[in-house]
Amino acid sequence: MTRKIQLHLDCDDKEQRSEYFKKLFEWQDIVYRGSNMVLTHQYIQEQIKDLIYLRDDIKVKLADFKKDPDGIFTSSKMNTTYRILNLYFKGKLPSNIISAMNMTLNRVFSADRTAYWKGEKSLRNYKKDMPIPFSGDQVKLSNDEKGRDFKLSLFKIPFRTYLGRDRSDKRVLLQRALVGQIKICTSSIKIVKGKIFLLLALELPKKQHTLKEHVIAEASLSVEHPITVNIDRDNYQIGSKEEFLYRRMAIQAARHRIQKAAAFNSGGRGRRKKLKSLDHFNEKEKRYVDSRLHLYSRRLIDICVKAEAGTLLLVNQSNKEEVAKEDEFLLRNWIYYGLIEKIKYKANMAGINIIVE
Repeated sequence: MTRKIQLHLDCDDKEQRSEYFKKLFEWQDIVYRGSNMVLTHQYIQEQIKDLIYLRDDIKVKLADFKKDPDGIFTSSKMNTTYRILNLYFKGKLPSNIISAMNMTLNRVFSADRTAYWKGEKSLRNYKKDMPIPFSGDQVKLSNDEKGRDFKLSLFKIPFRTYLGRDRSDKRVLLQRALVGQIKICTSSIKIVKGKIFLLLALELPKKQHTLKEHVIAEASLSVEHPITVNIDRDNYQIGSKEEFLYRRMAIQAARHRIQKAAAFNSGGRGRRKKLKSLDHFNEKEKRYVDSRLHLYSRRLIDICVKAEAGTLLLVNQSNKEEVAKEDEFLLRNWIYYGLIEKIKYKANMAGINIIVE
């Protein structure tokens, strides 16, 4: 689970604050450049064995030659990219950030390597505003004097949280992390338009429910009813076409009207000013869809837990996704993948086994 929390520098000295900001921006620039370097090296390593124009007698195996006689590395595969980062950025970046970068990038590349090999995906290109990763043990939490927010220290830089009128679970999660009930995993700091955000990754323990594996919940995803679930003789319908699809299309229609009118907006203040209202509706649609999918998946898991269903079967889902790829309307307006991902996440947290048919 990841929570985005706004941070302020907990320092009143103007010069010291400026130094802290300068350091964070320098780290962000190094992380961005280092990430692209590592990804390039990883891609080259994977492609060496497919370079058919090399001599046949060249031994190519991505392994440590000390452990494997056919290996071409002088260390483990993970360590090769760490050494690259260490060579260029040692002393400029804390070693903990370098290690976290290397582990995160290797994990991301491993997830995409098959798509790269098949030519289905292009190599990732990291941008200058990418987050600065670090291990969870670097976060030193404490309560502030007023007891509303929290203080934390990262690499000797003091921060305090800004939760405002927090209507979510951020304050509760931070308090549980403070007392050691929740483990903080590899997290990151992101700087957006001069504002600092902590992307806090937490490992929550699975909730213990009384579930029976032989009780199977059969769920079907469709446009008419986002989720229809059958458990024994009971049938439940979660959401409706009117609630989800028509509301989304209404937002799209409003966005389309704004888009047409944008051509007649008075100029002189730049493109961003002219398209501000259009961006507002883009974000509005994203937030609406995300909140609906969270609500539908949450209700589905609650129904399964109440019925003690230990297995959740998504019926005929592969065929539906193939049909959706050929239907432009469905492809644009109905998000099977996003809903399934949220169902899988919540099912895993509840200890429910999920099968996609």
